[in-house]
Amino acid sequence: MSVALKDAVEFMQSELRANPDNAMVTFVADSRQVQGLQSETKIRNFTLTVDEPESLGGTDTGPNPVELILGALASCQEITYRAFAEALEIPLDSVSVRIEGDLDLRGFFAVNDNVRAGFQDIRGTVELDSTASAEELARLKQIVDAHCPVLDILQGSVPVTLKIDHQTRTDTNVTAQTFAHAL
Repeated sequence: MSVALKDAVEFMQSELRANPDNAMVTFVADSRQVQGLQSETKIRNFTLTVDEPESLGGTDTGPNPVELILGALASCQEITYRAFAEALEIPLDSVSVRIEGDLDLRGFFAVNDNVRAGFQDIRGTVELDSTASAEELARLKQIVDAHCPVLDILQGSVPVTLKIDHQTRTDTNVTAQTFAHAL
């Protein structure tokens, strides 16, 4: 087991209990359309290419946004399993996750307004290599499912506010109009 990871988890828990006002953090992703349906998304010091497969009008130069959500859930589960296994001293040699999601394209392509645009169903399998007992692993799963941020986001209702910053170009100047609406 990684003493450094266990110590980091315990340190953060202690700090957050002592200073709950310091618990809020903001994560940022900036994205811009490059060409066609291909986007370049910057997160911290990382750049991701996001695109649609050719069958959906893209050039298939990267995963599409809904695939990134599946990848985010899979990797968040892995991280959360590792962190809590270390903190609880539950032996865990490896963890891997496979996530699948069913999406009815009629919702995205506005073919049927009664079909949601997003996933209809998401399911996955967590594979653990561990000498821990079934009871310890069941306890670990319960803790992970209760504290995995991406799982919480997908299962809960998170308020989302998007605004449009519209640049109107005229012959000699640019006029900006900002529209805000909450989803």
